Amino acid sequence: MVNPMQHFTRALRSWAGRTVPVTGFLALLIVIIITAPAAEAKMNIQEVTSPGGIKAWLVESRQVPLIAMRFSFTGGAAQDPRDKGGLANFVSGMLDEGAGNLSSEKFQERQEELALRMSFKAGRDMFTGSFQTLKSNADEAAKLLHLALSKPRFDTDAVDRIKKQILTGLKFDMNDPRRVASLEWFKLAFKDHPYSRPVKGTMESVKRINRDDLNDFVAKVFTKDGLSVAVVGDIDAKTLGPMLDKIFGKLPQGSDIEPIAEAKPPAGPQRKIIEMNVPQSVAVFGHSGFKRKDEDFIESYILNYILGGGGFNSRLTEEVREKRGLAYSIYSYLSPYRRAAIYLGNVATENKSMTRSLKVIRDELKRMADKGPSAEELKNAKQYLTGSYALRFDTSSKIANQLLWIQIENLGKDYIDTRNASIEAVTLSDISRVAKRLLKADGLIVTIVGRPSSIETKPKKS
Repeated sequence: MVNPMQHFTRALRSWAGRTVPVTGFLALLIVIIITAPAAEAKMNIQEVTSPGGIKAWLVESRQVPLIAMRFSFTGGAAQDPRDKGGLANFVSGMLDEGAGNLSSEKFQERQEELALRMSFKAGRDMFTGSFQTLKSNADEAAKLLHLALSKPRFDTDAVDRIKKQILTGLKFDMNDPRRVASLEWFKLAFKDHPYSRPVKGTMESVKRINRDDLNDFVAKVFTKDGLSVAVVGDIDAKTLGPMLDKIFGKLPQGSDIEPIAEAKPPAGPQRKIIEMNVPQSVAVFGHSGFKRKDEDFIESYILNYILGGGGFNSRLTEEVREKRGLAYSIYSYLSPYRRAAIYLGNVATENKSMTRSLKVIRDELKRMADKGPSAEELKNAKQYLTGSYALRFDTSSKIANQLLWIQIENLGKDYIDTRNASIEAVTLSDISRVAKRLLKADGLIVTIVGRPSSIETKPKKS
């Protein structure tokens, strides 16, 4: 893979019109990155429709001659065939490995010449892409991205090489307690649903994937009707329209993705122990959560920050780590998917301390559900969550990423302006009500990897 820093070294030296020493260039690059546009009081989001009908959100920024684009297609790893899990992830690793008349080596050389950064990622529901280029190279860079999406080569040598890389990564994951605990949690919670299968696949499923499978996924998922695009940078709407057509215009109009059924983790308690000879055990614990459009999602977001998402400021860290010294790492988070939503936590502790750690976690979940947070906890959470929001908009790439996910979640263009007010409006009674609705201390699904002592496979309700 080409080092992205090499792209910008060459391009920015050319842009400056003079030779810049490497150390001086790195300083220049840092200045450019940190002075990229921050969020303004009211961001001007333009809705652009290309001559060919491709829609995008655009925020113009003239501070640096860069263009950042984020885009997504509906359909991720949940679209993988049952016996070929990891297909979407495999595709994400292949799109810069040659396209059109360019071999893998030539394609990446061209990327470097154009100072182009391009990457792809497969999630469970979405396939996302990232594209960043200098304004002066935008036309040629757009052609290269078009080739990657519309005419990937999937040459045998490249397919074999990337497959080996993926299999090596999977071998590593098999010895990572955190990774194994997470994978086993999804299997236990989602049973036969597509969400139960690992995004990266398994050793067996990845070995089954061939060139035809890669082509089939691209044809099925890379279509206009599932496309969302966000662009930020030194470009106007008039210029962006033809660029969108150049990149996406030749994609098929309609997709052929499989409908995914709704999924909901079963009511707990459930527990599974996977033995691994490690000094620390790792546990993943959780249950159903709220989808992004749920009327109580904002309240649950604040609640999670107070309970386990706020790092050293969270209750779980205070009770499990600080007061009792049971664990170095403990946290929780919300994961809303299209067909399910979950509330998850993770704790790593000595084998002998896992039983006690899980009891403290259950006790804290129950205490929060029964009594809610304190007024001080709510105040501190609001201050952090509203004050830190601007950090998501301090570069063009971050802004584009935020705009893309606001589109994906269908939150509306005004979400950036209303989000903090929604958080500020939450009251202590709101949080307490939602804590009772969300938290199920006696209904946890738990997977443990390690050699925990004195722990029962079948948990009892407290």
